Amino acid sequence: MKAVLATVWLLSLRSLLSAADQQQTQFTDPTLTGDASDEPAPSSQRRDPSGTWRERYGRQDDLVFTGPLAFSHLPYSRCLEEDDLPAFDVALLGMPFDTTVTYRPGARFRAHGHSHREPSHRLARVGLKMVDCGDVPVSPFNNTLALDQMEVAYSTLLWRDVPDPDRERTVGSTRPFAKDDREHPKIVSLGGDHTIVLPILRSLNKVYGPISVIHFDAHLDTWGPWSRDEPITHGSFFHIAREEGLLSNASVHAGIRCKMTSEADLIKDESYVGFKVISTDDIDDVGISEVIRRIRERVGANPVYLSLDIDVIDPGLAPATGTPEPGGWTTREVKRIIRGLAGLNFVGADVVEVAPAYDHADITSIAAADIVYDFLSLFVSAEPPKPRRERTLRDEL
Repeated sequence: MKAVLATVWLLSLRSLLSAADQQQTQFTDPTLTGDASDEPAPSSQRRDPSGTWRERYGRQDDLVFTGPLAFSHLPYSRCLEEDDLPAFDVALLGMPFDTTVTYRPGARFRAHGHSHREPSHRLARVGLKMVDCGDVPVSPFNNTLALDQMEVAYSTLLWRDVPDPDRERTVGSTRPFAKDDREHPKIVSLGGDHTIVLPILRSLNKVYGPISVIHFDAHLDTWGPWSRDEPITHGSFFHIAREEGLLSNASVHAGIRCKMTSEADLIKDESYVGFKVISTDDIDDVGISEVIRRIRERVGANPVYLSLDIDVIDPGLAPATGTPEPGGWTTREVKRIIRGLAGLNFVGADVVEVAPAYDHADITSIAAADIVYDFLSLFVSAEPPKPRRERTLRDEL
């Protein structure tokens, strides 16, 4: 009897072990056992019976507030290290540099990420081949090195090919002004403090020679060096540019309202550095149309670089800046003046001095991103927009 029970128990044990082996085989990862015959189906073949995203909704499009942080959903590329980058008309380039400011720092954080690229997601395209080239990895410790890095980065992009370079361009061509008689792309730089313009002008000079500058700012930025050991700041870079022969004698300030040490500041600004001043108050005395006319007359047919310090706008409307000056132009007035400059011979542009730490509800960043879009529109516009005709209202009673 005992022998029979032992035999039954042994058979039952073998049956249980066999079932356990089968269950283990069912759930064993074939990549661990080396058994290729039990590999699961590729993930692309496994699907919810109710349908995939592509089957039910189509493309995975970015919304205006989602997607990679590239300006206006442009293609993003590390342009400075890619030799086989496709040709482009315009590049967006961040310059996160703010170590020559005289008051509040923080503009380096505007060049990267949220502060200029996210507000731009709601903007449209303007018909150019454009690319967001990311940010220049500038040194935060050595200003001399950082200035050279920005110049090299700008020059790297400035000498890239444009699409269809032999095509005759009726609007926005740079070939007539280039020393090498070839078309060069335009670069919109995103600062950073205003000193970034000095390495930009050095780079542009190699291609175009001395150029005119339209400078929207509350401050002159043509003062001399603070000291022999600290020659370059965001208030002296135009003085340095004049000494290096980078400027023509036909540049213009717009929106000036800063404190002066004396009348000598203005005399030097015009007679030595070559700027004509349009003050903030002039818009009240002569109007927007006359401000536009004076700017256009001053720069004429010269190659023009457009530089906008966000503090040209009143700090009540654009508070996020390092050196705010009350009593500035409105965002609408600045945008209207910019649109009135269409048809000039622009070779590049920038928006600088946005320091997001001082912003409220992103109003400064949104304004700056929208102004960049106005710059891009200038590059494809042969003339300013025509005024709207007054609509005739009729009495239908």
